[in-house]
Amino acid sequence: MKLVYINPNATASMTRAIVDEARAALPDAEIIGVTNTDGPPAIEGPEDGDRAVPGVLGHVRAAADADAIVIACFDDTGLDEARQVAPCPVLGIGQAAYQMASLLGARFCVVTSLAVSIPVIRANIEARGFSGGCAGVEASGLPVLTIDEASEETRGQLSDSIRRAHADTGAQAVVLGCAGMAPLRADLQRRSGVTLIDGVAASAHLARAAADFLAGAATAAEG
Repeated sequence: MKLVYINPNATASMTRAIVDEARAALPDAEIIGVTNTDGPPAIEGPEDGDRAVPGVLGHVRAAADADAIVIACFDDTGLDEARQVAPCPVLGIGQAAYQMASLLGARFCVVTSLAVSIPVIRANIEARGFSGGCAGVEASGLPVLTIDEASEETRGQLSDSIRRAHADTGAQAVVLGCAGMAPLRADLQRRSGVTLIDGVAASAHLARAAADFLAGAATAAEG
């Protein structure tokens, strides 16, 4: 099983952290990380996402031998376009997090980075059919690259934002709305006492399930 994680932004440290989390979730798979060096340093709002899409699609086309591809930005940057050109299943970490919450039967809210990301996330939730399970989308006020640095102050602020969103919305779980939060999930869950859903780990499991399903269907057709 070969999964390719494409980071739409140009920050290689985030790619490495994402791959580490995916490998921890799925240690028996071959997981490759690709950084979109033509993209902005962080995806914060629709303009950054638009800038990143051409590079993302180039990396999707280059991953011809992958069993599944994951777009490793919570905005699911270029996901629909990638599905048009990929020969294998393509998931986004935002989509995977919402799907996992749905499979777990958990009404969720999202805590993301900056407020500029909220309209994109809300639109994705509606377009993917998850509005009924979403209790709200909140911003932590922290830039993506600050989250990636993961200082003690940042962890404390994220934990406070998670607790507040959980209490304000009545959600059963909080979705971590930034790829940079993925390596912090265990620590933030311990600090906040809230059930957290990380799209990187969720995407690893769901990507394997999608690839296995297609392989099984192909085998059955041949038989």
